[in-house]
Amino acid sequence: METIAVIDFETTGLGPTSGGRATEIAAVLVRGGVVVDAWASLMNSGSWVPPYIQSLTGITNEMLAEAPDSAIVMRELARFTRGCPLVAHNASFDRGFWQAEMARAGLGPDPAHEFACTVLLSRRLWPEAKSHGLGAMTQFHDLRFTGRAHRAMADARVTAELLLKVQDEVGRRFALDLGDTPVDHALLSELQRTPLRWLRRGVVDHVKARRSTEGVQEKFLSRADSGAMG
Repeated sequence: METIAVIDFETTGLGPTSGGRATEIAAVLVRGGVVVDAWASLMNSGSWVPPYIQSLTGITNEMLAEAPDSAIVMRELARFTRGCPLVAHNASFDRGFWQAEMARAGLGPDPAHEFACTVLLSRRLWPEAKSHGLGAMTQFHDLRFTGRAHRAMADARVTAELLLKVQDEVGRRFALDLGDTPVDHALLSELQRTPLRWLRRGVVDHVKARRSTEGVQEKFLSRADSGAMG
């Protein structure tokens, strides 16, 4: 059963290409429709957090002075999420920091660490919503929210709730097309790039491709078993 890691960064406010650094990271593991584990840490990169970001997040320079080094945190994050595809809200932002901080920590890429974005998915599934920001989606779906907004763990947990809502909606809306095919990360990654009017076509194409791949694998395994028996 697939395990997806839902992640959220808090940062100094700038993008990684403009000198911005991460100040906090959280990862929530989702498997089989439930949250199965979670991990978070502040991280000290030596960067200064401006006052308006301190006010927004509650993360102060004094807190970061006592936090573990960012490279240590990223190594632990890499271990915690090893082999898991990733989800984030506005994933292009988190992906940038993920790649930059992993590189600074001397960590190579994990092939499983491909991002799906709950902003892109919510735009396709609920175009009637006035906004697709995390706070707006939380209210739109009446999702459970605990903790302080703009803290990594609170935001990652509500993003995980939104991910489950997305998976449920895709499964319900396209139940006949899906059959027993799961609403997995691979399908979500395809749908986030699919225009709204072609969503059903995207689901059907994904199911066909998956069944074709499974058929090839079954033939290969059957031939391998026959050869072993011979």
